[in-house]
Amino acid sequence: MSGSGFSRRLIALTRKEARQMLRDRSNLIVGLLLPLVLILLFGYGLSFDVKDARVTVVMEDSSPTARNIVAGLQGSPYLAPSWTMSMAEAERMIRAGESDAILRVPPDFSRRLASGNARLQLLLNGVDSNTASVIEGYVGGAIALPMQQLADRTGDNPTETGSVVIVQRMWFNEAGESTWYLVPGLIVLVMTLIGAFLTSLLVAREWERGTLESLFVTPVRPLELVLAKLAPYVLIGGIDLIMCLLAAKYLFQVPMRGSLWVIVVSSLLYLMVSLALGLFISAATRNQFAASQVALLTSFMPAMMLSGFVFDLRNMPVLIQVISQILPATHFMGLIKTLFMAGDYWPDILRNCAILVLYTVVLIGLARRSLRKKLD
Repeated sequence: MSGSGFSRRLIALTRKEARQMLRDRSNLIVGLLLPLVLILLFGYGLSFDVKDARVTVVMEDSSPTARNIVAGLQGSPYLAPSWTMSMAEAERMIRAGESDAILRVPPDFSRRLASGNARLQLLLNGVDSNTASVIEGYVGGAIALPMQQLADRTGDNPTETGSVVIVQRMWFNEAGESTWYLVPGLIVLVMTLIGAFLTSLLVAREWERGTLESLFVTPVRPLELVLAKLAPYVLIGGIDLIMCLLAAKYLFQVPMRGSLWVIVVSSLLYLMVSLALGLFISAATRNQFAASQVALLTSFMPAMMLSGFVFDLRNMPVLIQVISQILPATHFMGLIKTLFMAGDYWPDILRNCAILVLYTVVLIGLARRSLRKKLD
């Protein structure tokens, strides 16, 4: 009898918990959507491979021999070569982020190849040292193939085929330190964590406690409420930014080639975007648990995985690349790394800062709309 009573109580409680789980959409989101997102991100979105690496070939020697040697770049599925006769144009492209490497064929290449001491100069964009090392290997392999074919045609005679030495130089990251690449990206993650994740609990906490309704009978306007809630976290974010910059400069010895004031202003702009996003999530969900999970899914995880923090976005599927361009973290990630490693490139600075300003205005407007004086 006692066993039968236990079974009835267990079944009744199980039904009650199942109904409660189905009513709580936030639990379903965490339990079902989060694993699905992780599976898709890690399965399709993240890749250590480098494909279609943009290599600009500067042909200062236009002889048939020189063209045949670098023609191997076109046959590689991992390289996307482009051609120019001007070294200045190639340098502009790599500074603007339009090229990943420069392969320079010097004017005396053919003559020196015949004498057995030809050289090619390879300049690599070292902002991402891992990608640069992979591209170096791809270029070396692409050059080795036509050299072997030339040796086969001439009977493998070193005096006739000569040899080619690729002289490599890393731009923007001479030491090849991965720390130089990762530390600026940590600023993005810190600003995202302080901004979106913490402020996502602000309004939701007041909705749950019932204190927000009392503000509706006061003269306080929604925009004033939004700005008042953001202000303390701007101060906290500013302190965290100072700590990040000091650690980058003195703890990790990361070069800071861009203007300090540009780095600070752009970082504060992104902080405002993150704060406004978190506040909008908090006002829209009105539940602390749901707000924290939505903030995790829409801000911190994308900033870590889809912004270019670790993985080259160009190696991801087209759909993931499109989604990444919608994220404000993607634009700030590219900007802060350029400022640290390459310096002030104003077209890039103005474009990305304008995007961040637009996000700030839109998200503050959405948060203000969500805090209109009304009761459900």
